[in-house]
Amino acid sequence: MTSSSARTVWSPDPEALRGRVAVVAGATRGAGRGFAAALGEAGATVICTGRSSVSGRQASDYDRPETIEETADLVTRLGGTGIAVQVDHLDSGQVRRLAERVRAEHGRIDVLVNDIWGGELLKGGPAQWNTPVWEHDLDDGLRILRLAVDTHLITSHHLLPLLIGEPGGLLVEVTDGTAETNAAWYRISVFYDLAKAAVNRLAFSQGHELRPYGATAVAITPGWLRSEMMLDNFGVTEDNWRDALAADRSDGRPTAPEGFARSESPRYVGRAVAALAADPDRARWNQRSVTSAELAREYGFTDIDGTRPDGWSAP
Repeated sequence: MTSSSARTVWSPDPEALRGRVAVVAGATRGAGRGFAAALGEAGATVICTGRSSVSGRQASDYDRPETIEETADLVTRLGGTGIAVQVDHLDSGQVRRLAERVRAEHGRIDVLVNDIWGGELLKGGPAQWNTPVWEHDLDDGLRILRLAVDTHLITSHHLLPLLIGEPGGLLVEVTDGTAETNAAWYRISVFYDLAKAAVNRLAFSQGHELRPYGATAVAITPGWLRSEMMLDNFGVTEDNWRDALAADRSDGRPTAPEGFARSESPRYVGRAVAALAADPDRARWNQRSVTSAELAREYGFTDIDGTRPDGWSAP
């Protein structure tokens, strides 16, 4: 395995997905922005959906500055075509209207990335983890499930008909932890644990239903993701993120655990999806649960700094 510190010369193929139409549901920030950006640098047309827009943060659970328009602009700067559409994926009517618009303007979807989440604040920090179900706030727990599972089901219901018109479509379900890992490891709370295991199973079950149409469903998990929220937590940016590992920080910010050294940018897991989409033999991954690092080893892409980190590997 290539170590996270070893750097490799690699660059994306700007024509790999030219002419393909992708929808990234939950593209505002974090992994969602990474998926959109990586599909864009491969030349795809990427419809970026989410609740946070320059026109207003429609029911967003986060008070964050990022918007879907910023993501769409990034897609275009990287060589693709970015289109921002404000959608609350818990609202079936809004997702149905999104499907109608995509059908009218593009006729199909080649890649659908179900990255909707929004539960970071609800899951709390380490001090709140391992709270038993009878002590956990029930409303918060049920909203975690709605954000993580209901949104994915609503999105698939309305958008998958656009993916199955021609063979070759790719559905990506985004979660935290592979099916194997989550089957053996309790994840934070009953609600979070169930949510992340359920999304892996969604890829399995939808892959069964998509196979007769020549389409593929895959569940993917990043490793330790350097999202905007994570970088802010440690008081660093993508340019100086390793400063968070310093044992004695003069700025008073928390020192990141040792495992943060194996963290990855959102573009890394995005490039994993772009590689899958460009693979004519992608059906071999149908119903699988994989990590960004596993696909990096398979397809040879790197993170933006030229490394191939594996956040799920042993130290």
